[in-house]
Amino acid sequence: MDKLFERHDEYLSIVPMEFNRNFMQQIDWSLRLIAIKGPKGVGKTTLMQQYIKQHYAPDDRHVLFCSADAPYFATHTLVDTANQFCKIGGQHLFIDEIHKYENWSREIKDIYDLHRNLHIVISGSSLLQINDGQADLSRRLTAYSMPGLSFREYLTMGFGVNAPTISLDQLLSTPNQFCTEVKQQCHPLEHFKSYLKAGYYPFYFESKTNYQNTVESVVNYIIDTELPNYRGLETGNTRRIKALLKVLSQMVPYEVDITKLSTTIGIQRPTTLKYLKHLEEASLIHRLFTEMSTITDLQKPDKILLDNSNLLYVLSDKQPEIGTVRETFFCNQLHSAGHRVEYGGMKSGDFRINGNLAIEVGGHDKTLRQVKEEAKGYVAADDIDSSTFHKIPLWAFGFLY
Repeated sequence: MDKLFERHDEYLSIVPMEFNRNFMQQIDWSLRLIAIKGPKGVGKTTLMQQYIKQHYAPDDRHVLFCSADAPYFATHTLVDTANQFCKIGGQHLFIDEIHKYENWSREIKDIYDLHRNLHIVISGSSLLQINDGQADLSRRLTAYSMPGLSFREYLTMGFGVNAPTISLDQLLSTPNQFCTEVKQQCHPLEHFKSYLKAGYYPFYFESKTNYQNTVESVVNYIIDTELPNYRGLETGNTRRIKALLKVLSQMVPYEVDITKLSTTIGIQRPTTLKYLKHLEEASLIHRLFTEMSTITDLQKPDKILLDNSNLLYVLSDKQPEIGTVRETFFCNQLHSAGHRVEYGGMKSGDFRINGNLAIEVGGHDKTLRQVKEEAKGYVAADDIDSSTFHKIPLWAFGFLY
């Protein structure tokens, strides 16, 4: 245990505290078993360490942060560690990189059932399976999915802009008031295109010059390591998955032709649909459907977008199509803020939000024509900094979380 506490102290001594993400307030930390899921690089480790540093004294031994891939766990089990921790009065156990520990779910279940006064927080891959056949944690565990930085958080972290979040309803009802408040602190359009290219992953602020290479490494790690380990992807098909992502990065986001996509990368149609599902679980793409309540696992999506616009600039061999960039940003920010995003169809706006909002995404000259028949129809327009009627700046949707 002494070794673990030494590392605990080292981790907390260097964790940055200048910026805390709002995601921390979305978690109910009083629950006995919490999982924080998300792709590599979105800041799960930092979030847990910041929470500990905010709520516990430096020498408090009632709390322990450790990483499941530490050498310590080559000769010690999670169960034994929890037993020892509880014997000395331990109350809060934080375990990072839990997916790298074999049979983690079974041991976490045993710890949860044995130590009724112990609170456990684990973090892991977006592909973390709560019910993996070894131990069903679905009734015990509450999972939270952590996204990358919103445009608002990017401005706060990089430029000191202190703008609050706004709900979607508030934004749609008082867009001009909100835009005016933001513009009193900065010129959003000055930074928006930079964010679309780089800044979604927090490590951007650690090394801006190497950002795209790091994002590419994250994507390769997910495909080469996580998908084979946690979704059974045949290692011989990892190159095809990368080819699939490259094709998607260059597509104009109209209706999807799965047969053509399968032929292009050389795999069968059912396999393509399965891979698309796994890529969405890994937070690399969004599959969009016209009606989410009726979809099946291997149903053909009506539209496919990459998870965030930064991926477009990393994966595409050419300059991404601006319409694709805009739609990718919009879908990402709405989805990350907890809204249901569906394909709007060719005649009723690009997106349907929460079942009752139709929103068309485009440039500054985009009109309301495609949503004029909708009871709640709006345009999210790029390259404008204020709202007119139902036309709202695209960047403003980056303040929802």
